[in-house]
Amino acid sequence: MDILRFITAGSVDDGKSTLIGRLLYDSKSILVDQLEAIEKQSKNKAEGEIDLALLTDGLRAEREQGITIDVAYKYFSTPKRKFIIADAPGHIQYTRNMVTGASNSELAIILIDARNGVVEQTRRHSIIASLLNLPHVVVAINKMDLVNYSEDIYNNILIEYQRVAKSLGLKDVKYIPISALKGDNIVERSEKLNWFEGEPLLHLLENVKLDSDVNLALGRFSVQYVIRPQVAELHDYRGYAGKIISGIYRKGDKVAILPSGVETTIKAIEIAGNEVPEAFAEQSVIVHLEDDVDISRGDMIVPINSQPHLEQEFEAVVCWMDNKPLVPGNKYFLQTNSRVVRSVIKEIEYRLDVNTFEKNELPEKAVLNDIIKVKIKTASPVAFDSYKELRQNGGAILIDETSCVTVGACMIQ
Repeated sequence: MDILRFITAGSVDDGKSTLIGRLLYDSKSILVDQLEAIEKQSKNKAEGEIDLALLTDGLRAEREQGITIDVAYKYFSTPKRKFIIADAPGHIQYTRNMVTGASNSELAIILIDARNGVVEQTRRHSIIASLLNLPHVVVAINKMDLVNYSEDIYNNILIEYQRVAKSLGLKDVKYIPISALKGDNIVERSEKLNWFEGEPLLHLLENVKLDSDVNLALGRFSVQYVIRPQVAELHDYRGYAGKIISGIYRKGDKVAILPSGVETTIKAIEIAGNEVPEAFAEQSVIVHLEDDVDISRGDMIVPINSQPHLEQEFEAVVCWMDNKPLVPGNKYFLQTNSRVVRSVIKEIEYRLDVNTFEKNELPEKAVLNDIIKVKIKTASPVAFDSYKELRQNGGAILIDETSCVTVGACMIQ
């Protein structure tokens, strides 16, 4: 059974946490003691309504204020598929949390309050979905019960968002009217929305195709650990452990080691202690090579005939996630997969205006939640692909050298 990782995003009070609670509740994924606990805490208990948002708002401050602050992860399954959900905050000051949750997701559900239509945070989260190259986007127009399930209001929002999606180049965008609070169009089709001919949300999530999201053409394997047992019976053992980012690896393949560029051949591949003739993307393996090559954590093993870029200077779109501003000349650690190198920000080329999508050229600095394009120079070569071409090897993070806090999420161009 495969796993769909998705994130819910949108503005404040659009109903993200309630939607997740509804999915868990209607799919019978809530334990009895959990249900009893939220029934006791629900503000609308006298009216017989359960506050489903309490299932994801785990922090005390979240429950007291009725908002989501941190990214909450929830898990549930149906007979067709398993799901990992990230509930992202809607406030502008927590946009960085949305980036964190979306970076590992294959699908984004962008909620829109039917009463308010497309607002600034809708655009901001849509830009992030575009920058992160999410393969699938579902636009859920929520709170239809508060606009009398109006088809005209739904159509107007659909037309407005289609302009946003087109300008950002979003892929595979689907639209659905729902009421997370009442359960309309969540698990079952709603009679109150009988003018909508599409399927309910859960059916859509169960059937979205994920096979095409895995790139099997470009072989990328980042070494996480060099296994060299210091025991007599395994004195010749040398294996390189890690996860295959993309592509297919076979015994006998000619490969190059980056950044050194040394070429060799795959002697054997192990999975869970057993030798296999081949392995493919998203499997964790141990690779053995014919030659004793100098390899360390962070090096990349790639096919000779399809190598990534190997550069010390490149451009990247960055979502700035730190309270301290980013200014040209600042130095950070840059991490791509398991490789960490020192880097410097040479220039901020532009800041993206989330309302107009205009590029404000050469700003002096970037502040928290700004989306910017920068030029980065690294102390040693980095092997990468364009994020648009292969997001698994085009993403990176900037880390503060002093505090070791992640301060920027990078999409390498």
